[in-house]
Order: sequence, then C-alpha cells, then structure tokens
Amino acid sequence: MRKHIREEIGDSKFCIVVDEARDESKKEQMALVLRFVDKGGLIQERFFDVARVNETSSLTLKEAVCGILSRHNLDVSNIHGQGYDGASNMRGEWNGLQALFMKDFPYAYYVHCFAHRLQLALVIASREVTSSHQFFEKLAFVVNVVGSSTKRHDELQAAQSKEIENLLENGEIVTGKGKNQIGTVKRTEDTRWSSHFNSICSLISMYEATCIVFKKITKEAKKLPNVRMPIVLTIT
Repeated sequence: MRKHIREEIGDSKFCIVVDEARDESKKEQMALVLRFVDKGGLIQERFFDVARVNETSSLTLKEAVCGILSRHNLDVSNIHGQGYDGASNMRGEWNGLQALFMKDFPYAYYVHCFAHRLQLALVIASREVTSSHQFFEKLAFVVNVVGSSTKRHDELQAAQSKEIENLLENGEIVTGKGKNQIGTVKRTEDTRWSSHFNSICSLISMYEATCIVFKKITKEAKKLPNVRMPIVLTIT
C-alpha cells in the first residue's frame, strides 16, 4: 500500500498531517497522513504510517517524520504544507514542529486543524449559555474530586463494584462477556466535543458510586476545621 501511495505522489509536492496520542498500553504513537494532488487533479489524503515515539517533543516528531519519508524515498524538501492540532509542541512559533520544518522548508506552511478549531469554537460558544457553562463547570468539579487522586479513584471503583454485586444478586442486571465492567468518570476535552457527552454518560452510569464517594468526603470534612464542603451535582 505504501508503495502504491509512493507511486501516486511521484515527485510531486505534498502536505503532511501529523497527530500523536497515547494508546491503551501507555505508549506514544504518531500517525502520519499525506495529502497531495494526483495525476487527475484531485486532492487525495492517504494514511501512510503509524510509528511509536519515545517522547512527543517537536524535534523527536520531526526526526520520526523525516525518517518515515526517507525510508520510502519521499523527498522531504517536497513538503509544501503541514497540518497539526493546537498543542504547543506542534504549533509553537519558535520551537514547535511546524517551526522546525519551516526553517528548513520555507514553503511548508502550517494550518491549524480545522476540526479542532471548530470544536474550540463550540466550547467557547457554549460558555456564553449560562446554564450550560454552570453545568459543565460543576461536572468538571465532580470528575476532578472523585478521579484526581488514587485514593478517591479506588473508592469510586470499590463502590461501583459493590453496586454491581447487589444488582446481580437482585437479578436487576444480567451477566455476559464485556458487561458490567468497572469503569471511571471521564473528563471533558476542549478539542473533543463528543467528550462532553461521554463525560455525562460516565457520570450517569456511576452516579450512585459517585454519591458514595462524596458522602465519605463530607464525613471526613466534618472532622476537619475550615474545610469547604463539596458541591453535589444533581442529574435530572
């Protein structure tokens, strides 16, 4: 497939689209997509490679990208565009990945990912709606309280495990492969609008366990002077 993509590009100019993320095994992976105009004059995007990187510094990512292109006989000097997210290691004006490529290849113009820009616009616009802003502000507070420390996280999962056991004993839920998994509450991300929905769903599914953790925090707080009581988020 890579050979076919290489033949499609030939000696033409192309753009690179790069993103990195940590997988389930906690290893950093970098994905590389090539964007170019084919012989028929149509814009094409081809997923080209995914590679593990030891770190996500801009210099490491640049070396990884150049290494992949060189191994497949793609001239790095033909890069005439870059597309990344808005992370500082990617878009940094002086030491970001786009800046490092621009120093060597002045025509490799950088474009901030439009999907991320749209999602950021949605998040900012939602903050203008008072009720929405207050809800997600309290949601973030709840998630931070029950998930920020190892102690609270363990208490949350222990409470959920006990709740599942009670439901199974009463026959309110059924067993099966992949069912009744012990999870955790999820955080919202500004560049992932769907994460707001997933965060709400995770809290609803773990609402009873979350309340148990908050009750424990309340009891502990009563024993200490001048401790602010946590805000309870009510879902209707």
